[in-house]
Amino acid sequence: MSSNHQIASGQARLAAKVVGDGDPVVFLHAAVCDSRMWRAQLDAVGASNKAIAYDRRGFGETRAEMEDFSAVADLMAVIDAVGNGAPAILVGCSQGGRVALDTALRYPSHVRALVLIAPAASGAPEPIYPPDIERLMARLKDAEQAGDLDRVNAIKAHLWLDGPLQPEGRVTGEARRLLLDMNAIALRSPPVGSNLDVAPTFHRLGEISAPSLVIWGDLDFPHIQERCRHIATTMSNGSGHMLTGTAHLPSLERPTEITGLLAEFIDGCSDRRA
Repeated sequence: MSSNHQIASGQARLAAKVVGDGDPVVFLHAAVCDSRMWRAQLDAVGASNKAIAYDRRGFGETRAEMEDFSAVADLMAVIDAVGNGAPAILVGCSQGGRVALDTALRYPSHVRALVLIAPAASGAPEPIYPPDIERLMARLKDAEQAGDLDRVNAIKAHLWLDGPLQPEGRVTGEARRLLLDMNAIALRSPPVGSNLDVAPTFHRLGEISAPSLVIWGDLDFPHIQERCRHIATTMSNGSGHMLTGTAHLPSLERPTEITGLLAEFIDGCSDRRA
């Protein structure tokens, strides 16, 4: 059983999809995607939980006026509207992981557990790129300055889906088509304002006591892999899992494997609570 919702937060109407019933599991997408990156996981997790995914401002089907906003407040609006009033398990990839970490520090009683896939974290060290990646980042900057959004989209697919040190086009088929479609919407979105959640969290990771699983791929950016190891070992109740042969978006590239890891972790959280 699935349903679609429009959830008010400030001037925004956040487009959310809910599958199933039970304890809430909320999915937070990456900044090159929208909630569709979780399609496979949503159906599987929704078989025994209430799986919730929504598009943040500037992504997918969410509609937002220009205003400064809090991504954490938007997430809390979603949890309040459809979360059954229970603490949620947050599943966040990349920028979605940053929102999950910000929320776990600000509202610990509302967060039961965290699954962080290649998470960003405010206050993390600035990346130092090896020369091959530096050249790709320079090409991306040129395309952005030229306003060539199709070129920007293609380079971002190389960086985030294939992996920055892998051949362009390593990942093909539906995963690539979906990523290019999701990111095309984000690239062409009118400005939505600034996210006000800027307080650094990287030095506060040890304060998060919720059970946490950090997942990353060995084809992702080297600095992101290093950050993931640090987060997994610094969180007081954290564990890490490296996937081989995948980059930054394993829910698209390896949906069955991610679904299995999620199901196992969620079952473990339920066992602990029982």
